[in-house]
Amino acid sequence: MEAYSSFAEVYDIFQDNVPYEEWCSYVIGLLREQGVENGLVLDLGCGTGSLTGLLAEAGYDMIGIDNSGEMLQMAMDKRAVSGQDILYLLQDMREFELYGTVRAVVSICDSMNYIMEYQDLVQVFRLVNNYLDPRGVFIFDLNTEYKYRELLADNTFAEAREESSFIWDNFYDEGSGINEYDLTLFIREGELYRKYEETHFQRAYSLDEVKRAAREAGMEFVAAFDACTSNPVREDSERIYIIMREHGKTMRDEE
Repeated sequence: MEAYSSFAEVYDIFQDNVPYEEWCSYVIGLLREQGVENGLVLDLGCGTGSLTGLLAEAGYDMIGIDNSGEMLQMAMDKRAVSGQDILYLLQDMREFELYGTVRAVVSICDSMNYIMEYQDLVQVFRLVNNYLDPRGVFIFDLNTEYKYRELLADNTFAEAREESSFIWDNFYDEGSGINEYDLTLFIREGELYRKYEETHFQRAYSLDEVKRAAREAGMEFVAAFDACTSNPVREDSERIYIIMREHGKTMRDEE
């Protein structure tokens, strides 16, 4: 799962077209619909903390977890500038630990697609269920098989900027559901550019697989939507949002 080492340095530059404010508003709407208007929230796979910071601005008490030290350093640099009280933890989401429970867990920007094995997905769900308050909420997004198969496919993407450039060679294996993208980065250092190479892997999960993993983990599946809407998932949805609830605890257990 480890990725975003060299890319962490320029991640926010190339993500400047990502509508984090829009995504945050959508997530907050889902949280409020599920009764979570404040309290402690975990951002799982928080990256450089863009969404984490926005949720903190909205009044949530935030914890961010990521397994990339380089990405977390960027998040902590942002925290130092904003003065926000956010706890960042360097942990693998497949074995993360918290000091207590939280009202909600969110995981945005296809972090769950980095879980390569189905049983690891079940394990992440189990841990989330364990660290949620009774009836706590889990909201996450996923890139869909349609996006990998029809849009990314075996294509090459590139972008050149003054401070850095990248080439993205994508390969999708429909049989395994594994999407591989090889990143070649050119990052400016003084008058020259240093070349870095990284390979990332993601896996496409069907909605049926996600529902089955939720059952195996003991969680309650609530709903799935086409991204940033209240509409059902479509065959050509590129990104979907999924809502689950904690199951198994009672208020007496929490006390």
